[in-house]
Amino acid sequence: MAFIPWSHVSLWRCNGCGICCREFEVVLTFNEWLNITKKYGVGFTKSGLNKFYIGKKPDGSCIFLYMAPDGKWLCGLQDNKPLACKLWPFKVLNKPKYGNSKEALFQYYGQNFYVYIDTFCPGIYWGQPTAELIYKVIPEFIEIALGIRQRQIYSTMQFTPRFLIIKKRDYTLI
Repeated sequence: MAFIPWSHVSLWRCNGCGICCREFEVVLTFNEWLNITKKYGVGFTKSGLNKFYIGKKPDGSCIFLYMAPDGKWLCGLQDNKPLACKLWPFKVLNKPKYGNSKEALFQYYGQNFYVYIDTFCPGIYWGQPTAELIYKVIPEFIEIALGIRQRQIYSTMQFTPRFLIIKKRDYTLI
């Protein structure tokens, strides 16, 4: 995993490749683990030393990963997706962690956040940040990280853009 500042990215869009669901262990909070085990049973999770994880299929992929008729990979937990899954490939932090703090800084409603993106994700489009990334994608990831938003629109495969209407909000870029 190599994390880069958001300002190096033109746009990010989930392409439904499923790499994140096949390559990573998803750590669950206690409440996420409890919700999954209540609904599906304890066999859909696994535990480690002081941590809970989503279960894996024999091929190593997430137990909830399935292929849609159009060939895209989708999450069977879409309505109860763990926070770690909702945020990947973004890291929204209160302090810079992966360097380049000026390039990672994103001010949102007067608060400073340091936003990085995992370069392992093939949904990254490199270049000058677009209005969609600045005004829609990153704010949604920040709101999810803060727990003030549950529903994903731009931060999931479910989003299909029709056209873009950008409204200026009360936040700035540094």
